[in-house]
Amino acid sequence: MSESVIRDTPEPGVRSLTISRPDKRNALDRATYRALGEALTDAAQDESVRVVVLTGAGNCFTAGNDLADFQDTTPTGEPSAGLTFLKVLSSFEKPLIAAIEGFAVGIGTTMLLHCDLAYAGAGARFRLPFVNLGLCPEGASSFLLPRIAGTKAAAELLLLGEPFGPQIALDAGLINAVAPEGGALALALEKARALAQLPPVSLATTKRLMRAHLHDQIAHALELEAENFHALRRGPEAQAAFAAFFRR
Repeated sequence: MSESVIRDTPEPGVRSLTISRPDKRNALDRATYRALGEALTDAAQDESVRVVVLTGAGNCFTAGNDLADFQDTTPTGEPSAGLTFLKVLSSFEKPLIAAIEGFAVGIGTTMLLHCDLAYAGAGARFRLPFVNLGLCPEGASSFLLPRIAGTKAAAELLLLGEPFGPQIALDAGLINAVAPEGGALALALEKARALAQLPPVSLATTKRLMRAHLHDQIAHALELEAENFHALRRGPEAQAAFAAFFRR
């Protein structure tokens, strides 16, 4: 098991997954994507797990993709670790709750679209800087965000790529509530405790029914975005943006 994802059982029936790369603001490299996917798969298969809570160590959710991985432009012919994780995330059948403090950048924001519930501390800062980095959205956000936030709000968040706070995240439907700073995990665990006491088959069935009519569209969006994302990632605009980032 990778040390970049810490598994714990804070409550009966509740599995917590903590992204733990504090020296990198919990940025997600290939190993961490694999560890997250494996941890979710394990939780899905473990009958003792009723609910999963996803959070980040050190008062930071995640700074998004580790850009060091993006400087490698060699095509591998294999699905990316990020896309593989997103497929596991988007098809996860048990209730999934996110607790966000600090930064939630890029995939740190788009993964919230696949969580059933999400709570952010008052100091959380979100950003979708794909265009700014010469990239395009991922995580099926080009499909899901206009659907839940409206086309104008989604365009503002995805095209301009400016940082935004928890109130805008709440208005856009990315989170359910704003907790006091430092209080997101406590609120998420409170909701997880309540869910863990409910009939698990009924919960899973309800979640599946809510998402059944979107399943194929989400799967298509993930693949289409990934194709364009990695073409852009290898291009001159993105590589120049990555080089500028590391010069800073």
